[in-house]
Amino acid sequence: MRAVVQRVSSAGVSVDNHTLGEIKRGVVVFLGVAKGDTEQDAEYLSDKIINLRIFEDPDGKMNLSLIDISGDMLVVSQFTLLADCRKGRRPSFIDAAGFEEADELYEYFVKRVRKGVEKVATGRFRAMMEVDLVNNGPVTIIIDSIKKQVVSEYEQKK
Repeated sequence: MRAVVQRVSSAGVSVDNHTLGEIKRGVVVFLGVAKGDTEQDAEYLSDKIINLRIFEDPDGKMNLSLIDISGDMLVVSQFTLLADCRKGRRPSFIDAAGFEEADELYEYFVKRVRKGVEKVATGRFRAMMEVDLVNNGPVTIIIDSIKKQVVSEYEQKK
């Protein structure tokens, strides 16, 4: 599983000019589900993101989490995060999970973050969405789930 987390002042997502969700201060999470991802990946990412200290404390240091500031979250599914662009000029999405598997894990991730975040808005799975956001900082962080980190570290040692 891969997440792109952006700290925002505000954000919203719409489909066919109909707003599905809006948030104020918090984070937008673009979430990609890979083949073989499990609930453990979703648990790791949800816990990591809601506790990630990327908001300023009174001294201006990134020391506070989404929970600490009672921030909002917008979660948008995005299989293109799993694109492999190493060969040719057209991205390959062979590593992205199938629709059913991805939807189940996306929903599980959303369910998990709702346990710790008061306001969680979402896009619509498999829809052509328009996302508007005001990136605050800008702060953008990419996080891979445990399994992906282990594989990446292994490949680097080869």
